[in-house]
Amino acid sequence: MIANRLIQNLEHWKSNAVGNWGVWIEDLTSGTTWVWNETKSFYAASIIKVPIMVAVYKQAFLGRLALADEIILTAEDQVGGTGVLQHLSPGLRLSVQDLTTLMIIQSDNTATNILIDLLGTETIRETMDELGMRKSTFYNKLMIVPAAPAGLNMITAADVAQCFRHIALGKAVSQYASRQMVEILKKQQLRDCFPTGLPSQHRDIIGWLPEWELAHKTGMVTQTLHDAGILYTKSRAMVMVALSEECEYEQAQQQMKQLARLVYEACLASD
Repeated sequence: MIANRLIQNLEHWKSNAVGNWGVWIEDLTSGTTWVWNETKSFYAASIIKVPIMVAVYKQAFLGRLALADEIILTAEDQVGGTGVLQHLSPGLRLSVQDLTTLMIIQSDNTATNILIDLLGTETIRETMDELGMRKSTFYNKLMIVPAAPAGLNMITAADVAQCFRHIALGKAVSQYASRQMVEILKKQQLRDCFPTGLPSQHRDIIGWLPEWELAHKTGMVTQTLHDAGILYTKSRAMVMVALSEECEYEQAQQQMKQLARLVYEACLASD
């Protein structure tokens, strides 16, 4: 479906882009793509939480943990950045399912680090390899990177697209697990990038079907802003990955807004 008009618009967007970008746009219904710097490495920020989620579901599928298992929050677990768990009282009992949900929809760093400890670094790396994320790396928990780290958590647009494609096609662990992960990603609360370029979902009539849905994950550190996910419209499912660096937040956010709008309008024209 990546029609000539959309390609022209994406090329125009590219020519005006500020900063360094890695982009992957793919129509899952036709398999056609438009890419830019898709193999360039970027600091992963919170995008790394998506393959961590897949690793959780993989271990549950193998029977090595249960999503209903409970973990007790400790003061040592609590780290800063995004998420509510840093503000809650130690001793709180949380299921693996709840921790996974918080890791994605609130980008909760405390929940993420608890899950990393539960899974182990090698398990997460193995999952990334199974997803085809072979030019991406995972080394560290969040907010507590060692003074002399062995490496950094890095991603490419192509690898992130591979991860979301596996989820969208039901190939991440199982169809059931993939469906559960999509539903979590659709509940994303950090919506200041791609969603700002999409039409309002507000309707006066209760029960009106949405024109679009977005299952996605953002990531942000200083001068690094990412958004990646699956845009669903009436007849299309589009993988959209936009990784940026060396760009002020407002500039990157506006460019992601424009990118999402171009893709959505192309979907609307073909629906």
